[in-house]
Amino acid sequence: MTARPDPTRPGARLDHLVIAARTLEEGRAWLEGRLHCPLEPGGEHELFGTHNALLSLGPDAYLEVIAVNPQAPAPGRPRWFGLDTPDMQRRLSHGPALIHWVAGVPHLPAGPDVLALSRGANRWTLTVPADGHLPGGGPHPSLICWETPPPPTRLPDRGVRLGTLHLGTPDPDALRAALNTLNFTGEVEVQRGPQPELRAVLTTPGGPVEL
Repeated sequence: MTARPDPTRPGARLDHLVIAARTLEEGRAWLEGRLHCPLEPGGEHELFGTHNALLSLGPDAYLEVIAVNPQAPAPGRPRWFGLDTPDMQRRLSHGPALIHWVAGVPHLPAGPDVLALSRGANRWTLTVPADGHLPGGGPHPSLICWETPPPPTRLPDRGVRLGTLHLGTPDPDALRAALNTLNFTGEVEVQRGPQPELRAVLTTPGGPVEL
């Protein structure tokens, strides 16, 4: 157990995993080829000029593949998840990658990095740094609070589940402290590593798949 949740107060939980790709088509093909199941259409994020595709990970979590939308105008601010940065573009030149995760929280107080967002009928607030960087390089979660029913309530269940989420970081104590502050109630494995890294093991009808 990475965190020690306090049962007397609401806790955070894993909401979704984020896989980035140079194009949405490339990301979908890569993930569908590994999981042998289809992703569902997501939609467009007007503020950031991105679009996505989705996959259920059960009733309370999901996975998104996200990419810059070539049909959208350039946003007036840095895109989220570091998608504008040269480092991320170099990383994605080698193929799609699991880059981040998002924790759901029951409340998200207003702040400079808390944005009210929408996609179609979906409404939520999310923490996004002004420069778009990934918190802790990726292993520290962004925080989301849904104002409408979240995607898993509408996505078809393909039988894919998250088995283990491994979070590598040069400062594991800081990440564990952050998860404890959030009263995180999920199971993640925090490990010391030379650089930020995420690795997820999914269980699928065809067997385990590592991302």
